[in-house]
Amino acid sequence: MTTHAPIQLFDPVSSTYTYLMFDESTRDAIIIDPVDTQLARDLAALKQYGLRLKYVVETHAHADHITSSATLIEHTGAIAATPMFCNVLPAAIQLKDGDVLTFGDEKIEALHTSGHTAGSMSFVWHEHVFTGDTLLIGGCGRTDFQSGSAEALYDSITLILFKLPDNTTVWPGHDYKGQTSSTIGIERKTNPRLNNEHGERRSKESFVELMHALNLPKPRLIDQAVPANMILGLHHDAGANDMTTYAIAPAVSYAGDISPELAHQWMLTGTAVLVDIRSNAERAWVGFIVDAVGIEWKVWPGMVANANFEVELKAAVPAGSKVMMLCRSGVRSIPASERAQSLGYTAYNILEGFEGDPDGEAHRGQKGGWRYRGLPWRQN
Repeated sequence: MTTHAPIQLFDPVSSTYTYLMFDESTRDAIIIDPVDTQLARDLAALKQYGLRLKYVVETHAHADHITSSATLIEHTGAIAATPMFCNVLPAAIQLKDGDVLTFGDEKIEALHTSGHTAGSMSFVWHEHVFTGDTLLIGGCGRTDFQSGSAEALYDSITLILFKLPDNTTVWPGHDYKGQTSSTIGIERKTNPRLNNEHGERRSKESFVELMHALNLPKPRLIDQAVPANMILGLHHDAGANDMTTYAIAPAVSYAGDISPELAHQWMLTGTAVLVDIRSNAERAWVGFIVDAVGIEWKVWPGMVANANFEVELKAAVPAGSKVMMLCRSGVRSIPASERAQSLGYTAYNILEGFEGDPDGEAHRGQKGGWRYRGLPWRQN
């Protein structure tokens, strides 16, 4: 059983709290709601306590700051976990209500507490609850954007969070008055958003009326932060928030088409195995991707079908895994994805392949590809 409180870190610009917890014996750690401008601070904290970051967790897609999730993943090899209904597609784990994340001997449980946004979650760890923007100290999150709902927020607070034991410590996502924590018992009795001036619980109708009358200004960074946070903070410079590179295009005979960028993120987070189906000669001539599994789809001489493809795939990748097929330009990877899907894998085709479409002739390729988009690769 844990004997330490979470490490609470604060960003003064956005008034955001970031939380770091860890297992005493294994030093496996989890971080909740990191901020991009505080990356150096968070990496220093991990080093100070001798921690191995296992999960980067978001309570929702934030509108007031940009997350450092993707950068933390690149630095530490951690896995991103985000609420399923927030639709943050690059995250390896899409959390559902009741899901549990394990780090060492520690466990943290996800609670779907919608209202501030449709996908918002809170997280329970021992006698602590991390409430994001759902429940604040003496307040609650706003509900006037990102599919917010005052009705849903009232239910999330009164029917889910307020059912936790009175002594549960509340760790909010923000505070603007220097307060650091509260308890469920205190918030249940005194929170003015949920109780009237007589200390009586507001009706849902009264709460909704109050929330609709707030007339709060639009968050200053919302137009930059929300698109960036939908892709784990990967792009947040002007003109770089192209969501299409992180979307999945459904296919009929396999799981779907994905971009090289999304494939790279899935590699980093361990979501899927990249299978490079180019011939051994192609990889030797042009270059290869570190950590990709090399299985030829066609072999020399004559570039004929590899009769051992099925055997080699099953030997290299556990049954039922997600796989991503990569060829030169995104053509051979289509039938390879179909074959892998038929073998019980969840198979994705990587559009543009390794080299894209340098000659303008590739059926599915475009000028770009893994190599020319600046993703990591090596020459022999």
